[in-house]
Parts: sequence; C-alpha cells; structure tokens
Amino acid sequence: MVSITACSIVAALHSKKEDEYFTMSSEDGEMENQAELEEKTRLINQVLELQHTLEDLSSRVDGVKEENLKLKSENQVLGQYIENLMSASSVFQTTDTKSKRK
Repeated sequence: MVSITACSIVAALHSKKEDEYFTMSSEDGEMENQAELEEKTRLINQVLELQHTLEDLSSRVDGVKEENLKLKSENQVLGQYIENLMSASSVFQTTDTKSKRK
C-alpha cells in the first residue's frame, strides 16, 4: 500500500500557473519580511541615535547646573562685598534729614 501525504496530493493538483503564483507569493512574502526587517533596523538605529542625543543633552544640563551653582555663589560673594563697601563709605550712609534742614 502506498502512503500518500497531504503534501503530495496538493503538489499533484497544482498546475504550472498555480506554481508560478505560489512562487510569486513566496517572493512577495520574502520581500515583505525584508521590508519589515529594514524598517525594524531603521527604527532601532533611530532609537539608538535618540538615546545618544538624550545622553548628550543630559550631560549638558548637568554641566549647566554646575555652572549655575558656581555663578550663584560668586554673585552672593560679590553682593556681600558690595554691601560691605557701601556700609564703609560715607556716600551711602543714611543721613539725618532733620539736621540738614536746620
């Protein structure tokens, strides 16, 4: 007794046109898979590029924060220095307006 599989029955029923159609469908499927693979690769590369950009921006923000703290500290020192100069100078001393009027 001959063993007949579903594949051998289907293969026997296919005409040349059907074989060409399945070949084309198979190629279309491969082209779709290739297109999907290219799209995934493009998206992965884009994500990696954005990740590097985010790291660069984060590093830059950290640097700006440090510079900001440094400048705030310097401004406080300069403000205190100016206050000390103003208090030591007679030009900036408060005067008694009543004594000037007399």
